[in-house]
This record gives sequence, C-alpha cells and structure tokens, in this order.
Amino acid sequence: MADLTALIDRTRGDNWQVNVHAIGDRANSEVLQVFSETLENSPDHRFRIEHAQHLTATDPALFAELGVIASMQPIHLSSDRPWAIDRLGPARIEEGAYMWRKLLDLGVTVASGTDAPVEPVNPLANFYAAVTRKQLSGLPPEGYESGQKMARQEALYAMTMAGAIAGFEEAHKGSVTVGKYADLTILSQDILTAPENTLLATEVRSVVVGGEVVFQQAAQNGQAEASGP
Repeated sequence: MADLTALIDRTRGDNWQVNVHAIGDRANSEVLQVFSETLENSPDHRFRIEHAQHLTATDPALFAELGVIASMQPIHLSSDRPWAIDRLGPARIEEGAYMWRKLLDLGVTVASGTDAPVEPVNPLANFYAAVTRKQLSGLPPEGYESGQKMARQEALYAMTMAGAIAGFEEAHKGSVTVGKYADLTILSQDILTAPENTLLATEVRSVVVGGEVVFQQAAQNGQAEASGP
C-alpha cells in the first residue's frame, strides 16, 4: 500500500490516471483507503479499480464518495459464482459479490469489458451475464442474487459510454453521435427487447470501424467475410 501511495503522489501532478487490479474484498478495501488519502481536491481523476469483484458492505459507498470507477466484467459471475460461494460463504456473497446494482444505485460509474482472453471475447456473453446473472448455460433459472442485475440499457451503457468515460474518451467514442468515430456494430436482433433466451444466439451482421466496413456477414450462406480497414 505504501508503494501505491508513493506512485499516486508521484503522478498526480501530471494528472495520471491510476487503475488498480483488485478482486477480493480486502484488496478493494485497502485500495479504496489509499485512494481516500490521496484524492482530496481531485474532482475528475477517474481512478479505476479493475474487477472490483468482491466488496465489503461499506465499499460501494466509498466508490461513490471518492468518484472511483468500478471497471467490472459481469461475465466473471457466470464463470466464478458457482464455486465462489464455497470460498466466501453465503453471507459474503450476498453482501458484496458482483454488486452492480448497488454500485449503480449509488451513482458509481460501472464500466464493463470482457476480460478476454481470460473470458470469451464475445461481448454478447458479457451482456447476457449482466442482465440475467446466469451461467452461459442458462442456470440457475432465476439467476444468482438476482436483485443485483443490470437493466439492459444499463448493461449496454456500461459496455459503451461508461467504457469511454473510464478512458477519458467520451468525446470520441461510446455513443452514436455526430462528430464521434463511426465505430458501429449491426446485430441480428435488438438486444434491448429480444427474449432473454435468445440473447446468446444474436449474430453480428456487420462491423464498421472509423467509417470503414471491416466485417460483413454474407447473406447467401451465412459465412462471414472480413476485410482490413
């Protein structure tokens, strides 16, 4: 922790953004404590904790108070939650594991990525986990700790605009807006309204990067075509 404090002290004068990898509840609490001691009078620091996966009961409020971004990957719930309860026990799981809803309700910016190659690179799997809190197999039917689900619009925002904000790139990325990069993905269905059990069957029809079509699904045989920018 002393090394982290020294790093922040050394870089704040040049407005460096600090992103710290922390998964367990003690790790998150200790990082937040260091942040609380070093971020006074730093209103737009956008410090991040990568994963923020397991928290103590008081940590979500500290995220909000300090303006720390929770850079989380909902897909980890799908792969980790079946065995995490054996490590943490029911009380700690229910109090602080994968607390997306609690953080969002407190006004914390929750940014969401895939954590590839640890997890599938397909962002639709991440979206599915965020809105269902299920394994990719569809289990359990009601989802794990379902009160912490994201709404679909929130999950999409976390994967797009919040990600741009987390990297100080919201002027150029994160939304379909005049003046931003023309980075677009065309899907086979509207994931904001499609039945839950069809979300993982969503196909990518085309991808546009910087205004150039770099991927196009061929209509006649379902084979994909790709080209360089």
